[in-house]
Amino acid sequence: MESYAQVLNFAIPFFIILIAIEWIVGYRRGIMVNRSMDTISSLSSGLTNTIKDVLGLSIAIISYDWMVNHVALFNIQTSIWLYILAFIGLDFAGYWSHRWSHEINVFWNRHIIHHSSEEFNLACALRQSISNIFAIFTFLYLPMALLGVPTKVVAIVAPIQLFAQFWYHTRLINKMGFLEKILVTPSHHRVHHAINPQYIDKNYSQIFIFWDKLFGTFQPELENETPIYGVKKAVKTWNPFLINWQHYWLLITDAWRPRNWWDKVRIWFMPTGWRPADVSEKYPVDIIQDVHKQVKYDTPATSGLKMWSWTQLVITMVLMLYLFNQIADMNLSQMLCYGLFLGVSIFGYTALMDRSKLAIPAELIKITLANILIYINQGWFGIDTYLAFGTIIIQLYLIGSILIAFYFTFFDKRFQMSLQ
Repeated sequence: MESYAQVLNFAIPFFIILIAIEWIVGYRRGIMVNRSMDTISSLSSGLTNTIKDVLGLSIAIISYDWMVNHVALFNIQTSIWLYILAFIGLDFAGYWSHRWSHEINVFWNRHIIHHSSEEFNLACALRQSISNIFAIFTFLYLPMALLGVPTKVVAIVAPIQLFAQFWYHTRLINKMGFLEKILVTPSHHRVHHAINPQYIDKNYSQIFIFWDKLFGTFQPELENETPIYGVKKAVKTWNPFLINWQHYWLLITDAWRPRNWWDKVRIWFMPTGWRPADVSEKYPVDIIQDVHKQVKYDTPATSGLKMWSWTQLVITMVLMLYLFNQIADMNLSQMLCYGLFLGVSIFGYTALMDRSKLAIPAELIKITLANILIYINQGWFGIDTYLAFGTIIIQLYLIGSILIAFYFTFFDKRFQMSLQ
């Protein structure tokens, strides 16, 4: 937990720098690769996933460490070849877990957040799930466990394999010659994120594209078919918490409503998007039929709201990094309460971006929770040791946050509506 937090202290600024470079290059080329609200939503989703991972808020049904200790047939000595083997093994497992997340109804909820942006850029790479509470695909590592690949090797290789998937989420890099035959490139992954009929459910590979070619799911990017991004049932919100649980809520309601009991059971394991006929007829959902007529989600936003949303994102990120650097000195309840505070903060400002009145209750919960934590800990987790009047600054921010939320909810919104 602590070591992963320290790695993120370096990884997060690196990702932010690359996103900024992409934005600048796109601007100079005359290509709009980012929209403010969409980018803030993407980065906020990345924060939620990072907080969840650092706090260890997931349950492994069966851990790799258990498997390698109980089923290993060999005792392999650590070498560079072992690391290469582990990398290939993780990539093979990643192909299948990725594919099943797309093709099976119940598993799509774990992955929908990553495809929810209607843009394709480096920021959308950070849209990662918080709804995958149970690590259920660990069994795919069984071949590595049988070979006796040590847990420490997998622990080192796994973050590398994950971070190596970041760079190809961009529209600014065209096809890359012979590398297209070996690696997943931006062109391959643009196809994967597209909802065009020719492209949907293709190119599941994470690093090596040959898995798709081997298992029949490969599709090259076509010159005469521009990819359209997002999901067929548009999420229509900037709030990462709502996006994370949207599909699951639809499954729950769809499982409750059908007359046929078999439909109530099988809906969870049918292909993604399948709904019982009687439910689909009585309770239709809005699905994009012609992707080329897609209307991207947007909300009325003055430059003031955009600036405040960026400010909230930066403040939340700074507070998160402070958590990571203090985590060694915190007990579990302190870490969880701090994580809850950050989650409520993100919910609040992304609800405000949606122009939702849920922003006000979220801000009230946020300021109440923060003041309880300040009272219990006699300050904001030792911040006064590093910054004079640090706790007072936090309290002033909390007051300002709720007042500004009231303004944008009840005054600025009315002004926007009067313009329509």
